[in-house]
Amino acid sequence: MKTADKFKSKEGVVGVVGLGYVGLPLVLAYANAGFRAIGFDIDPSKAEALLAGRSYIKHIPNEQVAAAKASGKLDATTDFARVAECDALILCVPTPLDAHFEPDLSYVVGTIESIVPHLHPGQIISLESTTYPGTTDEELVTRLEAAGLTAGESVFVVYSPEREDPGNAQFAATNIPKVVGGVTPACLEAGVALYEAAFDKIVPVSSCKVAELTKLLENIYRAVNIGLVNELKVAADRMDIDIWEVIRAASTKPFGFNAFYPGPGLGGHCIPIDPFYLTWKAREYGVHTRFIELAGEVNRGMPDYVIHRTMEALNERGKSVKGSRILLMGLAYKPNVDDMRESPTFALMDGFKRLGAEITYHDPHVPVVGPTREHMDWAGMESLPWTEENLRVQDCVVIATKHDAFNLEELAAWSDLIVDTRNAMAETQTREGLVVKA
Repeated sequence: MKTADKFKSKEGVVGVVGLGYVGLPLVLAYANAGFRAIGFDIDPSKAEALLAGRSYIKHIPNEQVAAAKASGKLDATTDFARVAECDALILCVPTPLDAHFEPDLSYVVGTIESIVPHLHPGQIISLESTTYPGTTDEELVTRLEAAGLTAGESVFVVYSPEREDPGNAQFAATNIPKVVGGVTPACLEAGVALYEAAFDKIVPVSSCKVAELTKLLENIYRAVNIGLVNELKVAADRMDIDIWEVIRAASTKPFGFNAFYPGPGLGGHCIPIDPFYLTWKAREYGVHTRFIELAGEVNRGMPDYVIHRTMEALNERGKSVKGSRILLMGLAYKPNVDDMRESPTFALMDGFKRLGAEITYHDPHVPVVGPTREHMDWAGMESLPWTEENLRVQDCVVIATKHDAFNLEELAAWSDLIVDTRNAMAETQTREGLVVKA
């Protein structure tokens, strides 16, 4: 049977490699669509959780996993030899930056090398990890060819950028349009068949490079506009203008304006990282992407700005940062999720600690700091319980993320100083001088 036909008839077996915030929704989507779906991960705890019908990501309920497991369609394993059972493999592994802000493709390369010995003719291999244009051809296809497999003939290679938005109730994995690019026309045909079996709308493009750059453009657009509004926030503060009021007023224009909001820095796996994948690759072609790099510089500087504003606010109260008790509210990088990846709160914690402050955090979505690549020093730290006693002993509370679960009325009543980076206190009655925007 032709590979594409296996997905039209729901006979194909789908393997998803990497069971994080992208991979878990994806493997569940295929199981729910009636396919036998196998999740692969090097972390045995993830495979064990799925086999037990449990979710390890807060915004994905246990019931979804349990239902998929009970249907007999969901499986999970750490055994990469089982790649041979699959008709399609979708790779959803991290693509971080190294210490020099250059792409770190070690997870992609390691995954490819792990699956290559178990591949067989007729399979579809799709890369979803965000990366620079050319990665699929340069890293994936070359290794497949070295193993004797030919893209478009013996195997079908595509790139389809992930578009997950953790915690967004309006958009789940399957109702977000899916961009797909193939190495050859035959690859594209197979990739479209794979994804249209589970996704509502497919957007085919002419090559993997186009699909790779599409993903970068989406997140560079956000990074640049957030950088712009962050820079305006600093200027507005100096002029004693409320940037949030300015944004509200500008948003009334029915055309030509999209609202972006300032904050303490960028978080998540995509927006802080993706622009640097393009700037790095562009240098290979003699192009210096100054605009993008400037936005990155502004956004990376926001934690320092928040720390400086906090220092000023403490100084006005006759206190220094050194020895002050500072509570960070919100460890997740965005509201109402448990996703800590690239959270600017870590940069704030690191900065205040260097200045000698006593640091705690409160986040109902992140009860304990898990292991991270860049902030291992904080692993194991527990969220401070929300009590009046714990709040009243703080010299300053910094709101880094605005979770709906936060009780802002109690925060206002129990705190001596609030540094608000998210305009979270705008609708809460506060006494004069309590809140400093940053």
